[in-house]
Amino acid sequence: MKYVSSFEPTLIYVMRINDPAHEGCLKIGKASVNYEEASSLQPAPNSNILNQAAKKRINEYTQTAGIAYDLLYTESTLYFSEKRIKAFLDHDVHDVLERSGIKKKFFNTEAKADEWYITDLETVKKAITAVKQGRRSLNASEITQGQSPIVFRPEQKEAIAKTEKQFKKSNRMLWNAKMRFGKTLSALQVVKDMNFVRTLILTHRPVVNDGWFDDFKKIFYDCDDFFYGSKNKGNTFDYVERLVQQRAGHYVYFASLQDLRGSELVGGKFDKNDEIFGVNWDLVIIDEAHEGTQTELGKSVLKELEKDNTKILQLSGTPFNLLDEHTGDAIYTWDYVMEQKAKRDWDILHKGDPNPYASLPHLNIFTFDLGKMLGKYQDEELAFNFHEFFRVDENGVFIHQQDVRSFLDLICKTDESSNYPYSTEEYRRNFRHSLWMIPGVKSARALSTMLQQHPVFSQFEIVNVAGDGDEDVKSEDALQMVHKAIGEAPDETYTITLSCGRLTTGVSVPAWTAVFMLAGSFNTSAANYMQTIFRVQTPATINGRMKTECFVFDFAPDRTLKVIAETAKVSAKAGKTGEDGHRIMGEFLNFCPVISVDGTRMRPYNANQMLEQLKRVYVERVVRNGFEDGYLYNNDLLMKLDGGDLTEFNNLKKIIGSTKAMQKSGDIDLNKQGFTNEEYEELEGIEQKKRKKEELTPEEIKLLEEKKEKKKNRDSAVSILRGISIRMPLMIYGAELTDESEITLDNFTSLIDAKSWEEFMPRGVTKQLFNSFKKYYDPDIFRAAGKRIRAMAKAADDEDIEERIALIASIFKSFRNPDKETVLTPWRVVNMHLSESLGGYTFWDEDFSEIISEPRWVDQGEVTAEVFTPDSQILEINSKSGLYPLYMAYSIYRVRRNAVNEPGSDQKFSHDEQYSLWEKVLVDNIFVICKTPMAKSITKRTLLGFRDAKINAHFIENLVNTLRDRPKQFAKRITEQSFWCRKGTGKMEFDAIVGNPPYQEETAKQQSETNGQAPRTNIFQYFQIATDIISPKYSSLIYPGARWIHRSGKGMQKFGFDQINDKKLERIDFYPISQDIFKDVAIADGLTLVLKNNKKTTNGFTYVYHRGQIKTTVKISNPGDDLIPLDPQTKSIIDKVDCVVKTNHLQYLHSRIMPRSLFGIESNFVESNPKAVKELESTNEIDYSIEIKLFTNDKAGKMGRAKWYVANKNVIPLDNQKYIDQWQVVVSSANAGGQKRDNQVSIVDNHSAFGRSRVALGSFATESEANNFFSYVQTHFARFMFLMTDESLSSLGKRVPDLMDYSNNNKFINFSKYLNEQLYIMFNLSSDEINFIETTIKSMR
Repeated sequence: MKYVSSFEPTLIYVMRINDPAHEGCLKIGKASVNYEEASSLQPAPNSNILNQAAKKRINEYTQTAGIAYDLLYTESTLYFSEKRIKAFLDHDVHDVLERSGIKKKFFNTEAKADEWYITDLETVKKAITAVKQGRRSLNASEITQGQSPIVFRPEQKEAIAKTEKQFKKSNRMLWNAKMRFGKTLSALQVVKDMNFVRTLILTHRPVVNDGWFDDFKKIFYDCDDFFYGSKNKGNTFDYVERLVQQRAGHYVYFASLQDLRGSELVGGKFDKNDEIFGVNWDLVIIDEAHEGTQTELGKSVLKELEKDNTKILQLSGTPFNLLDEHTGDAIYTWDYVMEQKAKRDWDILHKGDPNPYASLPHLNIFTFDLGKMLGKYQDEELAFNFHEFFRVDENGVFIHQQDVRSFLDLICKTDESSNYPYSTEEYRRNFRHSLWMIPGVKSARALSTMLQQHPVFSQFEIVNVAGDGDEDVKSEDALQMVHKAIGEAPDETYTITLSCGRLTTGVSVPAWTAVFMLAGSFNTSAANYMQTIFRVQTPATINGRMKTECFVFDFAPDRTLKVIAETAKVSAKAGKTGEDGHRIMGEFLNFCPVISVDGTRMRPYNANQMLEQLKRVYVERVVRNGFEDGYLYNNDLLMKLDGGDLTEFNNLKKIIGSTKAMQKSGDIDLNKQGFTNEEYEELEGIEQKKRKKEELTPEEIKLLEEKKEKKKNRDSAVSILRGISIRMPLMIYGAELTDESEITLDNFTSLIDAKSWEEFMPRGVTKQLFNSFKKYYDPDIFRAAGKRIRAMAKAADDEDIEERIALIASIFKSFRNPDKETVLTPWRVVNMHLSESLGGYTFWDEDFSEIISEPRWVDQGEVTAEVFTPDSQILEINSKSGLYPLYMAYSIYRVRRNAVNEPGSDQKFSHDEQYSLWEKVLVDNIFVICKTPMAKSITKRTLLGFRDAKINAHFIENLVNTLRDRPKQFAKRITEQSFWCRKGTGKMEFDAIVGNPPYQEETAKQQSETNGQAPRTNIFQYFQIATDIISPKYSSLIYPGARWIHRSGKGMQKFGFDQINDKKLERIDFYPISQDIFKDVAIADGLTLVLKNNKKTTNGFTYVYHRGQIKTTVKISNPGDDLIPLDPQTKSIIDKVDCVVKTNHLQYLHSRIMPRSLFGIESNFVESNPKAVKELESTNEIDYSIEIKLFTNDKAGKMGRAKWYVANKNVIPLDNQKYIDQWQVVVSSANAGGQKRDNQVSIVDNHSAFGRSRVALGSFATESEANNFFSYVQTHFARFMFLMTDESLSSLGKRVPDLMDYSNNNKFINFSKYLNEQLYIMFNLSSDEINFIETTIKSMR
C-alpha cells in the first residue's frame, strides 16, 4: 500500500469548442495535476505537464460526444505572495469576471455546465492576475473582445514554417491550398513571425477586404505596433507609411488589383497609386493569385510592385496557371485528398484528441450523360451544349421548352430503381438546399419561372442570384438573398439557388449539400469548376446533425473527367511507367468517387478509365494553343537526340530559324524523359543531395549534366519545329477532303497543293523535308487534333448565323501568326478596322475589349449608307482567313434581312431561311481574291462551312508579281463580269474593297552572302495601287504606317508621296505601337488604317493618332513634299524648328549622313577574310602608317556581334580611304534614330574604320568638331527630333536641324555650356513644348 498526499494540486485551464453555438465563449475550469512528474513546484503556464493534465480532464466529458475543442491556456493555481505559497480556485476567477460585467453562457443547466463566459483569452488572463493581486474586479480598459490566440492546425503550422524557411533563401512562395484552409490567418502569422515592416495584400476581389481586416485583428490583437490600412478599412496609406518612416510601427495594407492596374505607371488611364508603387515592400501577399495576375496589366502591376528584396506569397486554391512559375521547395500544397487523409488518419495518429477535420464533408461526384438522353444538343466532339439547351427567345421563354421540362421531370422520376437526385422523398430532403449553375441570366430567369410551376420543384423557394439582365446584383446582396431564403431553421425549408457565376468563389453557404452543373463546356477551366463545386463542402451542423457528405451532379461526363484529371495533376505521358499517375488518380477517386449514372445503373470510375480520358485533354490543349503545345510532340524521341539528329535540326534552323520559347505545358515532366527507370531513381537522389548542398561525385555531376543537356536539346528542337507546327491548324481547317477522311501525319502533305504549301510553310521547308521530321510529332495527337478542328468547324454549321460566326471566330482565336509578315487578322481587329472606317454590324463592344451577345450597328454616315445596301458589291483583295468578307457579308445579310421585314416588325427567320439568305448574300454581294488555293479553301470554309454552295472566290497565281508588274491588267480582269461567272458585259462596280494585304516578302531563297539576312521587300503598296486603279466607291486597307507616310524604305518614295497627296484620301488611323492592334506582332513603324473615298476631290484628310487608350484627331492638308508629324502633338515644335532652319539657311542632318558602305566593309568580311584581321587587344602595337582599327561584325546575320579588329589599310577600297583620317560620329545602323532602344552613339577616331553595323551621322577633320557634334546629337532636343521620323535609315535625321558649323565659333551655340537650354531658346520653344520633349526622352530610358 502507498500513502498519497491528502492535498490535490490543481491548475486552471481555458478552452473553447469549435462550433457555432460556442462561438465567442470560453470555459474556465480546473483540473488535478501530478506534481511528482513536474520538474518544478510551479510549472510555467502552458507547460507540457499542465497541458496534458488539462486535456485528460477535458477529454473525460468531451470524448464521447466527439466534440472538437482548442486548449488555449493552462496555469498552476499556486503562486507566491507576501513570501508565502498561496493558491486560488477557478471560482475566484469566475467571481472576478462576473463582478466585471462579463456574462455567463449556460449550455446545460442540469449538468451545471456553468463555467462558460462570453469573453476572450486576454481578459481571462487579466482576471487571473487580478485574483493574485487580491482585486475583486477588472477596470473597464482591461476588458477586451476577440483577443484569443489562433490555434493552427498541423498543416497550417507546416505552411507557415515552410514559408518562413523559404523566405530566408529566396523571395517567392506559393500556397496551393484548398478552400477553407485558413490562408488569410496563416499568411498574417507569417507577417507577424517575420516582423515585416511593410506588407501589401493584393487581390482581384476587393470584397474580401472585410475578411482580411477581421483576421488581422485576430492575429495582431497583442501587437500595439502593427496597423492595418486600406481605402475603406483601418488607416489610410499616408498614415501608416508615415508611422513607418517615423519608426513607429509596421503595417499591412490592402489594395485591389483593379485599382492598381488603372495607374498610368502600368499602362492604365489614371494618374494614381504612385505612392503604393513607390514603396519598397517587404512582402506582397497575392490573394486568389490565379485571378487577374496573368494578364498583361496584372503582370505590369506585379513587376512595378516587386523590388529587389520583396518577398512574394501567392495564395490560391486552384493555382493551375501558376504552378509552372515555382520550384518544388517554393510550393506548399494542401489539397482535398490530403485533407481527407488527415481526417481519416487523425484518430490513429492522435488517439484521444478531438479530430479538427471531422466537420469537413466527403465529396461525391455523380455524372449523368445528357448527351445520350438528348443527342441533338451534343456536338460531334464536344460535351453537352448547355448554351443551346437553355437558349431563350426574345420573350424570355425557352426555345426548347418541352426538352427542358422533360429534363426536370427526369431528375424527379419516381420509381423504386431510379437514382436521379430528386426521385424520392429521402433524396429531396437530402438535397433540400442546392446550387444550380446555369449558362446565362436569361436562362436563369426562364428556369426560375419553370421551376416555380413544376409539381415537385414548386415546393422549393427559387433564389435567382444571376440578376435580371439590367441591374447587377452584388455578390454580398446575393448571399443575403440565399441566407434569407434558407432561414434560421434550414431543416424546415427547401431552396434552389440559380447562378451563372455569382457565389462560386469566396462565400460559404453551410446548408448547401449539392451543386448541379448545368453550364459550361468541355473547355471549362479546372480552376473555375473546382472553386464552384467546393462551395458545398462548407462544414455545417444543423439541428444537431453534422453534414458528412456533399454531392456534385454534373450532366456533362466528359467535362467532369477532364477537370478531375487536370485537378489531380496527372499525366499519362509523364513518369517512368505511369505508376505515379495511377496512384495519384486512385487516391483522388478514393476520397472523391466519380460515379456514372446511366438510368438505374451506377458505375464508379477507376484510375485506368480516368487516365484514358486524359488523351482527350491533351488534344483539347493542343487545339486551344494553336499547336503550340508540348503534347503535340514525341517527347521520348526528342529527349534522345544524338549527334546526327542535332545536325539535322541545325540544318533546319538555318532554313527557318528558331522561334520564341514555347509555353510550358504544365503536366509533362520533361526531366523524366529519355532515361531508364534506374537512372530516374538515381537522378531523383542526386537532385535531393544537390538541394541539401551535399557534395556530388563526378559520376553524379555527369548524370546531372547529361539531363540538362538532353532537356536543352529538346527545347531547342521544339523551338525550331514550332515554326512549322503553328502553321498546321489553318491548313487542316481549310483542307478539302473528298470523303472527309482523317488527316494524319502520313497524308498531310498529299492533301495540300504545292502552291499553298509554299505559301503557308516557311520558305525552304519542302514536303520532303517535312516528312523527314514528322517522326518528332505524336501521330495520335496530331490526328485527333486535326479531327477536333474540323469537328468544331462542322458543328458551327448547325448553329444560327450569329452563333456560327461566334464559333468560327473562337476557332481562329487559337490560330497563331507564323511571323510578323504573315498576319492572320484577328476577329477583333477586323471588327475594329471595318466598323471604325465603314461602319456595319460589329460583334464587339465600343472599346473592342469584349464580345457582345447581340451585334451592334455602327453608323459612319454616308459611307455606311452607300457600302451596306442589298445591292452592294464588296471585294477583299487578299483573303487569308475569310474573316474580312465574313464581317461584310453579315452586315449586308442583316441589311437584307431587315429589308424583308415589315416596318416595326421583328420577324424571326428559321434556320433554313437564315442560310438561304446567307448563301444569296455570298453570291450577290461578296467577292474574294486569294494568293493560293489553300487560302481560297480557308475562306470558303469560313464563309460557308461544309455546305455545298457557291462563293465568288478566285485564286490568282503569282498574285504579288501580277500586282507589281501588271496592275492595270489585274484591275481590268477582276472587273469583268465573266471573271466572276456573272451575266452581262458591263464593268463590275465595287462599292468597297477591304483587307489586310501582306506587308513584305523575301526576294531570295538564300540569305545574302554579304550580311547574312534574307532580303525582304515591301509589297503592300501594290495592293493599294491596284485598289486605286479598280476605283471602288470606298477602300479600307491596313498596312505598315510610318514607312509610307514619311516615304522611307525601298519603293516608298513615290508611293508615299502619291498616297499622302491623293485627294481621295479620306482618313488615316495611325497606330505607332503595332501591338495596340496585333497583340503579338511587333512592326517597327506601326500600322495604318487607310480609308479612301473615290468621290472626294477636296484637299486634306482626317488623321487619327492612337497611343494606347488615347486618340488624337486632326485635319491635315495634303502636304506636298513636306513630311507630316506622325504625332500631332509634335506639330508646333516641328513648325518652329522648320521656321528657324529656313530663316537661318540651315539644313537638316539627313543630308550630312554618310552611307553604310562608307568604308566598303560588308558584314561577312571577317568570315570571308579571316587572315586579314586580328582581334584588337590592349597589348596590340599598331603601326598607323599601314594599319587601322576596324569595327565590324565577326560574322554575317543575326548571330553576328560587332568587335574591334586590327587590319591593313589596304582592306579599305582606295576611294574610301580618305575618310580614315577623319573623325566620325556613328550610331548603330539597327536603331540609328533611337526609336526602340539606345542608338549607341559614339566617336570613331582618325585611325579607324567600321562596317555596316554602324552609320556615320557626320565626318569631321578635327576631334574638337567631332566632340561638339557628339554633344549636340546627345541633347534631349536632338534625340527628340530624331524621333520625328520613322527608324528607317532613309528617313534618319530628316527632322534634326544641322547646325552646320561645329567649331567653337558657332554663332548659335556655345559648346562649352549646357546645350539643351540654348537649343530650346534658339528654336523658341514654350515651357509646355520643353516639358513634352523632356517627358518623351525620359520615358525612353
